[in-house]
Amino acid sequence: MVGIDLALRVLTVTNSMKQSQEIVRPLMSEPVSIAALLLRFQGEIVRKSLHFLIALVPLLASVNLTATLGLLAAGILFYSFAESSRLQGFPIPLVSDLTMIASREKDRRGFVLGPVTLGLGAMLSLLLYPLPAASLAIYALAFGDGIATLAGTVMRGPRIPLFGDKTISGSLACFAAVFIVTLSVTQRPFYAFLLAVAGAFLEAIPAGNYDNIILPVGIGLIASRLPLA
Repeated sequence: MVGIDLALRVLTVTNSMKQSQEIVRPLMSEPVSIAALLLRFQGEIVRKSLHFLIALVPLLASVNLTATLGLLAAGILFYSFAESSRLQGFPIPLVSDLTMIASREKDRRGFVLGPVTLGLGAMLSLLLYPLPAASLAIYALAFGDGIATLAGTVMRGPRIPLFGDKTISGSLACFAAVFIVTLSVTQRPFYAFLLAVAGAFLEAIPAGNYDNIILPVGIGLIASRLPLA
């Protein structure tokens, strides 16, 4: 009887330990999830800071369009050289470090294309459209796409069917950003609404890094057809 009683006690203690592990395990994994989210958000902040900086391009272009195009081209070439060197095992200080911080984990094993398409999107806007339309296109790229990604990362929410990992919160943030910046430039609510709808749709297209080209070219095309003067 003593042996049976001892066995029952051991079994009871074992079950209690298993139940405690089941309770503690989610609590231990939660900080890891939060840490991963914070790390991802930090990367997005750095990456989208480049988008926000591209908003300076219209100002520079209004001073000297040729020099601005040359600066963008030089930046693309230098970054391409730095990224190629990183892939060959010879990282360029600061540039390669920022690339690793700002890039998504899935992109780090290959050539990180985002900064190239960002510069090309701004260049195409300046080459294809007159400055008022080009400015709106670049502002949509800088703020619409940038804020959409940050909102989608922080707020998450339901995804848009047939649009990959694009979220409703990201599209709404893009709409708001493009609407505000267009209204501040044109002072015309209808134009702001039209370009905001177009921007939200174009940003939602699951084109990867190529949305840096699709968004400004599409917005510039619509804006160039509007009597902005």
